[in-house]
Amino acid sequence: MAYVAVRGGSEAIEASLEHLQYERIKSGEHVTVQKLLGTMRGFLDQIMSESSLYSEQLAALAMKQSEGNQEEAVFLLRAHRSTLPRLYYSTITDPRDMFVLRRISSSFKDIPGGQLLGASHDYLHRLLDFSLMTETKEDVERKIEQFNALEKPETSKLQLEKLPKVMDYLREENLIRTFPLNDVEPSDVTKQALAFPTNRSQRLQTLTRGQTGTVTSFGYAGLRGYGASHPNVGEVRVGMQPIHVEIDGDDDPYYIGSIKLTEVESFIPVNVDDEQQQVLEFDIGYGACFGQNETKAIAMSIVDHALETGGNTPIHDEEFVLLHVDIIESTGFISHLKMPHYVTFQSKLEQMRTIKKEGKR
Repeated sequence: MAYVAVRGGSEAIEASLEHLQYERIKSGEHVTVQKLLGTMRGFLDQIMSESSLYSEQLAALAMKQSEGNQEEAVFLLRAHRSTLPRLYYSTITDPRDMFVLRRISSSFKDIPGGQLLGASHDYLHRLLDFSLMTETKEDVERKIEQFNALEKPETSKLQLEKLPKVMDYLREENLIRTFPLNDVEPSDVTKQALAFPTNRSQRLQTLTRGQTGTVTSFGYAGLRGYGASHPNVGEVRVGMQPIHVEIDGDDDPYYIGSIKLTEVESFIPVNVDDEQQQVLEFDIGYGACFGQNETKAIAMSIVDHALETGGNTPIHDEEFVLLHVDIIESTGFISHLKMPHYVTFQSKLEQMRTIKKEGKR
């Protein structure tokens, strides 16, 4: 369900829309889509993830049109997405093929291939940088020159593709529970509405489309005791993931491009029965989303495990979680309260007046 503006009072509505356009440009300042592409990386990644449409340019356009209103930008992109033809489905993509830009593990200090810090706010002091208020194009160009002049490691010594998974080494030691290969075709929640109970592909797709703050809040609730999922982050990967499609009649898939992807695998200790005794093993919580969106992916891995195992707390309730993480559903339902409810309110008002009159008698 997604509410949109009602019809009526056409002249007033037209004037309101013109006023909206004026509010966007009244300062006389102008921001180009290209500037947003170059400066708002994190915001665009969130918008693409929540709209299920990987297009940095369209995300920047939606951001400009919505004046930085995130839920409005996501609404614009989802509406546009619904008009696009679906020509192909991509082949199964393996994050082991990712060209890694950042790869860390909080579970192991030394991992094969090494920890790659990449670009992250994690190591930044959270202090306002007032020099950015007067930053000029010349300052930017000078900083780029300084960065390019830094001594770079020999790229031939860096393995950035085909990096092994941390999880694989725990699996070799039989410390991770294994399950039969799932060969069932994944469900597509954008083409078929959720029906409960759901399968894991539906849950993961809904979570990766979920509002970043809401998914993070559910993950946080799980950590605080409203769930049995307190993980160690086995691996966070951020990089460019190649995408291929198969054309009918051709044996080899075609490479059509790469998308920036964040993938998280979390290790959650669980007790399992083994020959009439309980032993400790690890379950896997999984999270993945467009762009560099690590907090959301980690929270998603927590919620994924909670929904997979089940329980008595709210984040174990798939209907409660999945129907409340969607930004369009939630903001649409709340925003519709601004729309005219004259008839229903007047009905309640008349009912209250009648009851009060009868009470006085």
